[in-house]
Amino acid sequence: MAAEKLIDFLDEKEIKYVVINHSSAYTTSEIAASAHIKGQELAKTVIVKIDKELAMIVLPVKYKINFQMLRDYTGQENIELAEEKEFASLFPGCETGAMPPFGNIFGMKTYLDKTLTYDEEIAFNAGNFHQLIRLGFSDYMRLVRPEITHFAAA
Repeated sequence: MAAEKLIDFLDEKEIKYVVINHSSAYTTSEIAASAHIKGQELAKTVIVKIDKELAMIVLPVKYKINFQMLRDYTGQENIELAEEKEFASLFPGCETGAMPPFGNIFGMKTYLDKTLTYDEEIAFNAGNFHQLIRLGFSDYMRLVRPEITHFAAA
């Protein structure tokens, strides 16, 4: 889903959002600094395989996945990072690593780390490395309905 398709989706749902254009940046710290967004508000998307099923993990950009915590929550022992070739075709028009955190649109379960719930807004890549979208966290929750748990580690 390219930025335009995501914007169309948000418009269709009558969601208020802001598109933030910034110079191309590929590391999370560069993106946050370029867009003047707190690291805690900026979310990243990671694709994993949970018992061979693709799932979307959404966590603050400065954190990493604690796989044991995710295993404990899901009750599944076999959890690993998915390879790009396993999921790239599911995100047409998106740059790899810049997928928006809308697993429901892409037919996959979405897990959100609890630390993202502490802010009133959430910002994320819009399918590319030069645009972010910021919207109200309650709107994001209503649209995506992710499972919320704690699995992020600093």
